[in-house]
Amino acid sequence: MLTIKPVTLSTDRLTLRPLSLDDVPALAAAASDGALWEKKTTTIPRPEGFAAYVENALALQEKGLVLPFATVVRDGNRVVGSTRYMNIDAANHRVEIGTTWIARSWQRTFVNSHAKFLMLRHAFETLGCNAVELRTHRLNDQSRAAIERLGAKLDGVLRQHMIMPDGSVRDTAVYSILRGEWPAIRDRIESNLSGSDQPA
Repeated sequence: MLTIKPVTLSTDRLTLRPLSLDDVPALAAAASDGALWEKKTTTIPRPEGFAAYVENALALQEKGLVLPFATVVRDGNRVVGSTRYMNIDAANHRVEIGTTWIARSWQRTFVNSHAKFLMLRHAFETLGCNAVELRTHRLNDQSRAAIERLGAKLDGVLRQHMIMPDGSVRDTAVYSILRGEWPAIRDRIESNLSGSDQPA
């Protein structure tokens, strides 16, 4: 069985730390960088909705269903988004990395590659996962490209999977990385991190 507890994960440029209600103002500001709630392929709240967003995440954490993080750029200690482990399947040693969003100004920088590296490394090397899933809207080309650059494989598409806030119905692309695939992916990501201002 997996045992997933709040933890802080860091590289030299990025920290993922446990999400808290103290993060609400900074998360609202980060989401306002690009008005991310307007994007049709994601479900990011408006600034006034972040207190409820964090409260819900923490309630799900208490039930052992998710482990949410604030995404913090270490230079200036700036909160630039959030991510989490979710769909935690302790019996089968599987987790999903999801509900990931990054302020517009920090998209296609080092932030996503460092965050995914930290979460994948912790999942495989500390938690002992057999597989890590990553899911996104079938039409979210930017997210799908980033997932595929990591080396994740497409498992399939869940058709008519979710009703979005605007009432549209989302098809979900499901990707995964397996334990046996992780060492090669880890080595490739690590080789890129030192110069990781490149898109990821």
